[in-house]
Amino acid sequence: MEAGAAGLLLAALMVVVGWPAAAASLDTSPVPFQAGYMPLFGGDNLVRSPGGRSVRLKLDRRTGSGFVSKSAYHHGYFSASIKLPDDHTAGVVVAFYLSNADVYPRNHDEVDFELLGNRRGHEWRVQTNVYGNGSTSRGREERYLLPFDPTLRPHAYAVAWTPTAVVFYVDGAPIREVVRAPAMGGDFPSKPMSVYATIWDGSAWATEGGRYKVDYAHAPFAADFSRLVLAGCPPAGGGARCAVAVMTAEFAVMTPAKRAAMRRFRRRHLLYTVCHDRYRYNGTVFPECDDAERDDFHKWGESKRVSPGRRGYRRQQQPRADKAAAGGRPSTWPTIGTLRAD
Repeated sequence: MEAGAAGLLLAALMVVVGWPAAAASLDTSPVPFQAGYMPLFGGDNLVRSPGGRSVRLKLDRRTGSGFVSKSAYHHGYFSASIKLPDDHTAGVVVAFYLSNADVYPRNHDEVDFELLGNRRGHEWRVQTNVYGNGSTSRGREERYLLPFDPTLRPHAYAVAWTPTAVVFYVDGAPIREVVRAPAMGGDFPSKPMSVYATIWDGSAWATEGGRYKVDYAHAPFAADFSRLVLAGCPPAGGGARCAVAVMTAEFAVMTPAKRAAMRRFRRRHLLYTVCHDRYRYNGTVFPECDDAERDDFHKWGESKRVSPGRRGYRRQQQPRADKAAAGGRPSTWPTIGTLRAD
């Protein structure tokens, strides 16, 4: 759906609900874990902070761990601040994503942030993806480096999902916009989804295509989740009023300034995009792709500008004794309140 069509849809919704209702807004303030989420798997590898607003997910030889929202949502804004494990994290995957695979196993929708670990001294990478109606054979991956060390303190990863677009944010800056084009057909996510957070063993593919596996001598691997935002429309009962609130919210409106910031981020940090990979799908170009970026990429989708071998952040390693304390709970955790930021 192009910008003009999106504007027509919004105008029609405003007429349906009336102008006063169109001024309604969504609450994007963080929620306590218990209010919006519940454990998914992992047993005691999921550790809630004393104040209940932060959660630690751990991966060890026994299992990973994860949690899921108590409700499904039909569009909205979903965010989590995440502090990633340091040291040697090859093969480790930390994910924050929307999915309905539990309800639609054969034709599910999905919107992903996947944070991919690496060898000691090498950078974490971020992967985004969008699926609609089981389109897993047409993955829309992009991978990025980060302009900061994500192991030192939490950083915010957010998804804005509307009827016309999906926008991925890192620390409030947009890094990718997938605009719903008519030619996408069912590949755009359109059914209600739940929100998930997980840590798991992705040795088969996560680090250099599976070359480097999880080394459990460095376990437990722990990711801290805080500032959990669930600002979405309910699958039933939200209707046009909530759809207008989503489409007119600040997070959904891509101003010229936001698009310029997104282009800067992508020039500096985008490692790979399926949009310019001419080999993966035999020359097929997805309809939502921005051809203006093409000259910055090789024909196999990798950036000509960005290379992990020519950049990197200075890593300040957490002492191993501190990491091992209390089964992966750092000694810097407070005894009351929420998790520390660093």
